[in-house]
Amino acid sequence: MNPLLSPFDTAPFSKVKNEHFKPAILEAIANARKEIDAITNNADAPTFKNTIAALDFSGQQLERVTSLFFNLNSAETNEDIQKIAQEVSPLLSEFSNDITLNADLFKRVKAVYEQKASLDLTIEEQTLLDKKYKGFSRNGANLSEDKKTRLREVDAALAKLKLQFGENILAETNAYELLLTDEKDVDGLPEGEKEAAQQLAKSKDKEGWLITLDYPSYIPFMKYATNRELRKQLSLAFGSKAFKGDDKDNQENVLQIAKLRYERANILGYKTHAHFVLEERMAQTPEKVYAFLNEILEKAKPAAEKEFKQLEDFAKELDGIDQLQKWDSAYYSEKLKQKLFSLDDEKLKPYFKLENVIAGVFKVAEKLFGLQFQEVSDIDTYHEEVKTYKVFDAEENFISLFYADFHPRAGKRGGAWMTSFKSQYIQNGENVRPHVSNVCNFTKPTASKPSLLTFNEVTTLFHEFGHGLHGMLANTTYPGLSGTSVYWDFVELPSQVLENWCYEKEALELFATHYETGEVIPMELVQKIKESATFQEGLATLRQLSFGLLDMSWHGINPSDITDVKAHESKTFSATDLFPATKETCMSTAFAHIFQGGYSSGYYSYKWAEVLDADAFAYFKENGIFNTEIATKFKDNVLSKGGTENPMVLYKRFRGSEPKIEALLERAGLI
Repeated sequence: MNPLLSPFDTAPFSKVKNEHFKPAILEAIANARKEIDAITNNADAPTFKNTIAALDFSGQQLERVTSLFFNLNSAETNEDIQKIAQEVSPLLSEFSNDITLNADLFKRVKAVYEQKASLDLTIEEQTLLDKKYKGFSRNGANLSEDKKTRLREVDAALAKLKLQFGENILAETNAYELLLTDEKDVDGLPEGEKEAAQQLAKSKDKEGWLITLDYPSYIPFMKYATNRELRKQLSLAFGSKAFKGDDKDNQENVLQIAKLRYERANILGYKTHAHFVLEERMAQTPEKVYAFLNEILEKAKPAAEKEFKQLEDFAKELDGIDQLQKWDSAYYSEKLKQKLFSLDDEKLKPYFKLENVIAGVFKVAEKLFGLQFQEVSDIDTYHEEVKTYKVFDAEENFISLFYADFHPRAGKRGGAWMTSFKSQYIQNGENVRPHVSNVCNFTKPTASKPSLLTFNEVTTLFHEFGHGLHGMLANTTYPGLSGTSVYWDFVELPSQVLENWCYEKEALELFATHYETGEVIPMELVQKIKESATFQEGLATLRQLSFGLLDMSWHGINPSDITDVKAHESKTFSATDLFPATKETCMSTAFAHIFQGGYSSGYYSYKWAEVLDADAFAYFKENGIFNTEIATKFKDNVLSKGGTENPMVLYKRFRGSEPKIEALLERAGLI
């Protein structure tokens, strides 16, 4: 019996074998087709209920099975799973096309859409109707048959290319190891990092210290290792992922993805892929995105140049470095930060034991939104490291199931993300609650120390948990509008706003206690965290803007004439790069956010949402960071509403006005 084909509430990980996936997906596609056919062939006149709502609730079995499968492909993959992903992705893409290019089904949707003015729909129903209609019209329903055929071919090709792109990066990350056998090669590394590197070597039956391209290994080495030559070696390995001209090279994949996306946009009647994407974003047009990025660039670049000069002078004075290189950046920035603020991550880490930070983020959620988190051990998981929690509100109503998976391993892609195994919706009078997951790659515990987080990891945990809250507190009727199903440049608001609590004394006192002594983090350290929050903010902003501009350079133009990925990238980076170029490295070939994930033409949204989050947090600061009245407004107008209304309408209802860019510039110390 295939466990994926029996109805399940929580994902039955321990019962599922790899051979179950493909048959389950094929059968779930067949079942979803039957549901679509029933809507299409309904003899009754099309109505909102029998067409639009029915469409949104269709394919739930397929949704459950594929979310489980693709979440595993990100967090606990292997060659078998990757092979299945390559096989099923084009089938899913084809099925998706079969819906959006189904002329009879579109006729029914269009019939409801054309009478929407007389239907007396709620705002949520109007939004869903618009979304469904656009889902067809923006994906080819109005095209001629030959164009529909080409659209299918393009989508199938893109599905495979995006998977291959991600697999190449993971393979490259896993393949690289820097084994050091001389202790002076790990000079500068804090004791905890040395121990972790030694433990990693031991786990692979090697002697010495093993450094990899996983963030918890890579970042400390770049930040602390005194051996400049080894930092260079590691930096070039990291920056050249999928850029070596071998069978794992992504250059051709980048060119193909960009060109196919452009062709797809053209088929659908849009000038570029960015024009297509941004029509469904708060920003609306590429022109508006460029204007937004350039406005911040104008403010940030002078600050960044000043900071770069300060860093250059410091490196020269300290070590006689004549030309600052990319592999010097983290090392000398850390040294300068220690000099200016007497603050380094090693002083902070003992106060950020992972378990305490988790308890802290739960406490913040309790104080703001009345949530209670109860760890449970009877929920099936896909790996022994995954923790599970039941979430309740102040009245003890069940709100959500929460999975937390925090450490790197071979089957897990890099980075940090929030995802879900089950959506929230209301059907037949029942409010079906979501199953939400946070996946991160944090420093592992060692034989002598628990998992102690860097401050950057603390803010990452809060960030992903903010996305988690957006999913957990969802309270909408339709799954297609629930939780994080919002405009992409709005989705980062809940995550980024929560990071602000990490800098506040009142919040830090809840969880930042020394893992050995239990002492609360000293206030002078809290003060230093706050003072250092804007340290090199100009450089950090420039870096973020460069990624947004690179994204737009691939997707906001006709990329047909681009033949050299590196040359195109270098030209784009010329406005933002202060460090000398390195011919061995390339960002685009490992830029998974835009070539594998959902951020194409959307990377600017991190900065866009920072404007929202700075403005929103200013509201809390004026009235108290744990002000429950404002927290309730945020929950009721942002977190619970999903994509039921235009995000600017929701934001203004929470804040009383549109966000001001000055709030961000002020917080960043750029004005």
